[in-house]
Amino acid sequence: MAAQFFMPSNNIIGEGALDQAVEQIALLGFKKALIVTDKPLAELGFASQVAKLLEAKGIESDIFDDVKPNPTVANVNDGLAKLKEAGADCVISLGGGSPHDCAKGIAIVASNGGKIEDYEGLDKSTKPQLPLIAINTTAGTASEMTRFTIITDETRQVKMAIVDKHVTPILSVNDPKLMEDMPASLTAATGMDALTHAVEAYVSTAANPLTDACAVKAIELIAKYLPTAVADGKNAEAREQMAYAQFLAGMAFNNASLGYVHAMAHQLGGFYDLPHGVCNALLLPHVEEFNLRAAKPRLEEIGAILSANNKELEGLDVIEAIKKLAGIVGIPKSLRELDVKEEDFTVLAENAMKDVCGLTNPVQPTLDEVIGIFKAAY
Repeated sequence: MAAQFFMPSNNIIGEGALDQAVEQIALLGFKKALIVTDKPLAELGFASQVAKLLEAKGIESDIFDDVKPNPTVANVNDGLAKLKEAGADCVISLGGGSPHDCAKGIAIVASNGGKIEDYEGLDKSTKPQLPLIAINTTAGTASEMTRFTIITDETRQVKMAIVDKHVTPILSVNDPKLMEDMPASLTAATGMDALTHAVEAYVSTAANPLTDACAVKAIELIAKYLPTAVADGKNAEAREQMAYAQFLAGMAFNNASLGYVHAMAHQLGGFYDLPHGVCNALLLPHVEEFNLRAAKPRLEEIGAILSANNKELEGLDVIEAIKKLAGIVGIPKSLRELDVKEEDFTVLAENAMKDVCGLTNPVQPTLDEVIGIFKAAY
């Protein structure tokens, strides 16, 4: 069966990437951009910095900085109104997964019409989105280069998984200098998110040699560099290598898709408004322990990779290695610590089984088995 490989046509990674990206944006002929970001990044001056760089190239911009940590339908609608008011001909997302996902939602509705809820599922759009440039400030979600968009539907209290080739940005930018001031907790959560992407892609039923190569290298780099990036955010080597790691993990899952870690984490995020990376990190060892029945050889390979690239993980099996790495970087140990309620497990599991990300999990679980995984992580 033929495999298709999705990613942006242009990607810039490494120190100085932002300046190089602005030079390339100027050549694209855009007149006005809507910069989509969040309040913390706006307050730190990152959005105004990008606006000034664009202005120097003759590109006007307006800033929309109301994106929530788990972007909502309302965020997309408000951003779309801002886009129309500004008369922008392109969108620039600045931040981590939340601004990127919100910007994708804005851009796809701007060109296709309707409402963002219309695009839940696989390839529901018919036209390319408004041109989107994604400038990344975290090393984890890889949303700056994928065809995945996650938007919370506040009415249903679920995260909608939108997987659509048309939401892929035309240019992704990963400048590690923009990542130096990430708090340790965010570095840890996004790094474990990237590990989850790589692991789920490697055991996915849609994996192929291209996605395998990306996933393996990502796991190597994360095992080696994530603890350093968490402990010392100013370590330039660790920051740059994590930028590459999360991008490689993105290449892997953008094409092999994901599994039940994400299908379940999306429900925790939508129901309780919890950090996505933390939810993934907590669920990852429990879902993969369940997956051992169908993917044991591949999971053992992952365990060997983790062990070979971090002395603290030597001699551990894959499940214990994942738990140990999460502990090293300070991830909470249980869903109980996040105030998740056991009485909600049934509805969470029912919604997880509807999530498109679960389709490529190596085992298709029953409802009781999904509830059992939630209980194991509790």
